[in-house]
Amino acid sequence: MVKPNVLILGGVGFIGRNLVQFLVEKALCDHIRVVDKVLPTTAFLGKKHADAFAKVEYMQGNLTSPASITKCFTLDGGRKFNYVFNLAGETKYGQTDAVYNEKIFDVTVKCATEAAKVGVDKFIEVSTAQVYESKKKASKEGDKIDAWTLIAKYKFNAENKLKEIAGLNYVILRPAVVYGPGDVSGVSPRIITGAVYKFLDEKMEFLWGGDLKVNTVHVNDVCKAIWHVALGAPKGAVFNLADKGDTDQAKINKCLEKVFAIKTGFHGSIVSNLAQLNLKAVCEQANNKHLKPWSDLCKQKGILNTPLTPYIDQELLSNNHLAVDGTAIEATGFKYDYPELTEAGIREEIEYFQAQNLFPAI
Repeated sequence: MVKPNVLILGGVGFIGRNLVQFLVEKALCDHIRVVDKVLPTTAFLGKKHADAFAKVEYMQGNLTSPASITKCFTLDGGRKFNYVFNLAGETKYGQTDAVYNEKIFDVTVKCATEAAKVGVDKFIEVSTAQVYESKKKASKEGDKIDAWTLIAKYKFNAENKLKEIAGLNYVILRPAVVYGPGDVSGVSPRIITGAVYKFLDEKMEFLWGGDLKVNTVHVNDVCKAIWHVALGAPKGAVFNLADKGDTDQAKINKCLEKVFAIKTGFHGSIVSNLAQLNLKAVCEQANNKHLKPWSDLCKQKGILNTPLTPYIDQELLSNNHLAVDGTAIEATGFKYDYPELTEAGIREEIEYFQAQNLFPAI
């Protein structure tokens, strides 16, 4: 059987580096090209990720530029890319509409258009489950769309545009909060906040209640699903990705209590509803509370540079449930290997960064 050639757009990021490792270790491809504006040598890759990157082709590319996109999609010897995995796009919260329009919507549409033009077999778009209406009941693929972050808004706009691109064979994945080795913005800020409260020797309390849904999925399951749908899902298929744990704030806090030996709790509805009236100020206050102790802790442990931060954007501090039904993909033969977020999953994240002296040993 001839192995495929694959192109990973935004492949140096969190999901991308794990996908590279997955494809390399399982020897699934003939040729792998990773395109990103970030150099692997400056991206804080763990050893396994760095070893995998040594076996693939890296190309630095600006995916807002049509000329750069054309170059990224071109293979020599008359070959083509069979599968294109789109993990590119702005991932930082708190940016402007203009930034997300250019770096999510435009990038996705331009790359998908090029994919159709050169005749790739399948284009896999990794979107987000934040596109769904915020509610406690888990959203299925056909449920109401009401994106509650700007990233999700422009991801969904891009999803819709894919339908209009002639000749494009695409599949869309909508993961819940993704965690695992290399995570900096999923569960990671809560983990770092837990370390801060251990350092301060104080009780850690979050807004809202423990029942606020923060459904999760391990990055290895996301990578497995990306490959699974590339091989078999029909054109235009949409699948959610979420584990069986139905993770909420209480579950995350219980894990953090075990990892850091701290006490945790919640401010409850009265305080939280008052906070909602001036969420910007509350968010600034929380970040001010956490940022300096984190910096002090890192300096104390000899860490002078780290990509990790307890900073949380106002969008993520709102009372929005992320409840996702990830079972539909299982009907296609897919199986989750990580059924729920556990203490071990939290420790795996910490150990990934501690091995690079990016997270303090506490």
